Amino acid sequence: MNINFIAIGKLKESCFREACEEYRKRLLAYSNVRIYEPEPVFLPQSPSQSQITQALAKEADKLRELSKGFKIAMCIEGKEFSSEELSEKIRDISEMSFIIGSSYGLDEKFKQECDMRLSMSKMTFPHSLARVMIFEQVYRALSIKANSKYHK
Repeated sequence: MNINFIAIGKLKESCFREACEEYRKRLLAYSNVRIYEPEPVFLPQSPSQSQITQALAKEADKLRELSKGFKIAMCIEGKEFSSEELSEKIRDISEMSFIIGSSYGLDEKFKQECDMRLSMSKMTFPHSLARVMIFEQVYRALSIKANSKYHK
């Protein structure tokens, strides 16, 4: 199994980088893991909607190049799954890409091109925390699949 985590921008806070790295190491027991962090498109302090739309389209071009296999767009309007449901959903997928956009989200056309839209909650989380959460949930899903003791 190959898993790609693609997120616009680098994690700045060391605590979040360390948490993602810990789950990346754990995931290696179940899959090959690749992490991509393309740079966000620069926007002014108070961008117009047109500037945001153009930036998201440019970021989407980068995301298309990097995403492989079953493409999962992380977005608030996506479907919510329990850990068990996520495990079942990805059970037989040989390659997948979890894609997190910039602070303005993902380009709408790009989301339509993805195979699935996934939401972790109706609540809003900082992108850095959301990245840790998706790493943990993918690890949990694969642990469930492997019948390990991690998931209780």
